[in-house]
Amino acid sequence: MTALGLTLSVAESCTGGLIAHRITEIPGASAFFQLGVVAYSDSSKVKLLGVREATLRKSGAVSEAVAGEMAVGASRAGNSVCSIGITGIAGPAGGTPEKPVGTVFIAFYWSGKGVPRVQRVQLHGDRSTIQEEAATHAVCTFLSFIDSLK
Repeated sequence: MTALGLTLSVAESCTGGLIAHRITEIPGASAFFQLGVVAYSDSSKVKLLGVREATLRKSGAVSEAVAGEMAVGASRAGNSVCSIGITGIAGPAGGTPEKPVGTVFIAFYWSGKGVPRVQRVQLHGDRSTIQEEAATHAVCTFLSFIDSLK
């Protein structure tokens, strides 16, 4: 990240700060890591990240659209080039047939591209396992994204 002149911010919901924790475990992360926000409630997503209330009403908090708006909001709030936004249903309750427990949306945003790239993943296990796997998937996918920029 530093060699490429990139900075990173993250906006987390279902992972509760696990992504930021993993990033800050890297020696030298302060050279590129700008901001980590845990926006668990809808109101915090709106207030802290600029997620639109209309998006929440139309798509729901666990959606591609909200993950994307979270990523863009994290980039703006942290004044960073890259960002990650993540939202999902860690369980054990809260799932629906359309979005069962383990549904996670992860958005990757690079301000140079202007549009977040969002993945939907379906994870399995208990709450802790889903949170851990979601954070791992987000970090690994982001690192692959950075490698593709080299």
